[in-house]
Amino acid sequence: MHEFDLIGKYFSKLTKDNRSSLNLNDDVFFDKKKNLVVTVDTYTEGTHFVGFKSPELIIKKIIRSSISDLICKGVKPKYYFISGSGNQKTFSKINLKNIYKSLKQEQKKYNIYLCGGDTVFSNKLSFTITSIGFSRKIIFRNNAKLNDDIYVTGNLGDSFVGLKILRKKIRTNNNLKKYFINKYFLPNLHLKLSNKLKFFANTSIDISDGLIVDLEKLINKQKLSYKLFFEDIPISKNLKKLIKFNKLNKKNLISQGDDYQVLFTASNSKSRIISKTAKSLGIKISKIGKICSNFQKNQIIDKNGDKIAVKDKGYYHKF
Repeated sequence: MHEFDLIGKYFSKLTKDNRSSLNLNDDVFFDKKKNLVVTVDTYTEGTHFVGFKSPELIIKKIIRSSISDLICKGVKPKYYFISGSGNQKTFSKINLKNIYKSLKQEQKKYNIYLCGGDTVFSNKLSFTITSIGFSRKIIFRNNAKLNDDIYVTGNLGDSFVGLKILRKKIRTNNNLKKYFINKYFLPNLHLKLSNKLKFFANTSIDISDGLIVDLEKLINKQKLSYKLFFEDIPISKNLKKLIKFNKLNKKNLISQGDDYQVLFTASNSKSRIISKTAKSLGIKISKIGKICSNFQKNQIIDKNGDKIAVKDKGYYHKF
């Protein structure tokens, strides 16, 4: 059973009298009267991170992936709660010191504050983060418009390559190895963009499970489809090098998740303000596709106008 099947079958009905829950079809809770926005995420060893040899990096990745849910909604994160399960080995003095140091750095970087949490003894390591922000409005899912342009910030695929390197599935030189592993642990969030998104984005999501999977979530309850232009999907110079020298295929790398970039749609009339925003903030924002009617099938088009088949669309939560 997939995540959305589970939610639809067992839990969405419990929220029918609570509009703030957004029918459990978004990554946040939004109380419009109180301007309150809340998101909750759980991360487990083996699924969300490989081992616990670098707790100072893992905790940063966890914090960033959590507040990313707010940033993509056009909301600045303010407070967070952290709960963890582990044992004496995982929560050793040295590990706790490293976790403390990293949390302090993240608080300063993103202007967020720890407000509480919980700890429990367990031989299974996991963390749950609750992040809170305040806003009069947010950018909802399922609000795309026909003929909207599709945009994405930053580059895609670097984090997945970093994970493959950590798992010794990809080998490369030390410089590239360091670059990709750093991208896996430390996603580059665009905090300043959160104040600007509401001026042009019709709908948005952060890319956690993969470009294609998350795009389909973005319009899942709308009678719409998408067309992506493969050549326009942005990747870094280092990933281009790796693809060339390791004979890898771009289409197998761009929708594997953990990018935490903002994926959004906007009307064509907003293209100029989006370009100006990207330039003024120093953020890479790429136009990668178009929202189409449901009479067309979802498709990815190459530079010759031919359709590309992508078997692995991203990560699906299965139960």
